[in-house]
Amino acid sequence: MASPILFERDGDVAIITLNETAKLNALSLDLQRELRARLADIRADRTVRALLLTGAGKAFSVGADLSTEGPMSPGTPGLGQRTADLMHELSNRIVTDLRELPVPVVVALNGAAAGAGVGIALAADVVVAARSAYFYLPFVPKLGLLPDLGATWFLTRLLGRARATALTLLGERLAAQTAAEWGLIWSCVDDEQLRAQALSLAQRLARLPAARALDARRAFDAAAGHTLDQQLDYETTRQRELLDAPEFAEGVRAFLERREPVFGSR
Repeated sequence: MASPILFERDGDVAIITLNETAKLNALSLDLQRELRARLADIRADRTVRALLLTGAGKAFSVGADLSTEGPMSPGTPGLGQRTADLMHELSNRIVTDLRELPVPVVVALNGAAAGAGVGIALAADVVVAARSAYFYLPFVPKLGLLPDLGATWFLTRLLGRARATALTLLGERLAAQTAAEWGLIWSCVDDEQLRAQALSLAQRLARLPAARALDARRAFDAAAGHTLDQQLDYETTRQRELLDAPEFAEGVRAFLERREPVFGSR
């Protein structure tokens, strides 16, 4: 039986591939648990400096496993409470795991990101999508549910409320090219170029100072809830700390010596 998650290394870059292709990488419990385990390994391994997350087959992930054998089979007694417990204990933690990783995260969106797969894809720092890929939120018009795994949070901040609401209520597919034009993702590339382009970005991000991707995430998240004065104070506090870090000293030396900085491992 094939593993639901494939893991490999390309130098400093860890590569995770969702690998339940028969179900279009639906979020089975086995896949979710294995994904969390691999993210924990990356967090602990100081030789990893960037993560590339993608899917095998035709889809990135179509979200919850709605098959008759899946954990969300309609009519199951206590389905709502049991699913909410699973979200608290497992599914939601995938998103927070990604957001708390001390390394940059690149998603190579190889195909559909639907349902809960949208939240996982948008938890990345940089999303590069194949031209054939798309986002799809069937929750309201097809299932009578609301978007989850952070999709409402990410979409509102990345697209604005008007587009986020329309996508949610209409349930229309958002093509990768349009997603790039709207600013939801970094770029859209031809399908055959996806892997190379995404890996190149991950390798570039792997050269960043240690944990600065996490710093950047936290700064932008803070900005969403701060007044300008509060964010100015936040930035000042962080700069006070970072100016005394060895990465800044190396950056200045590299600037004066007209070379690229070489930052130490995390």
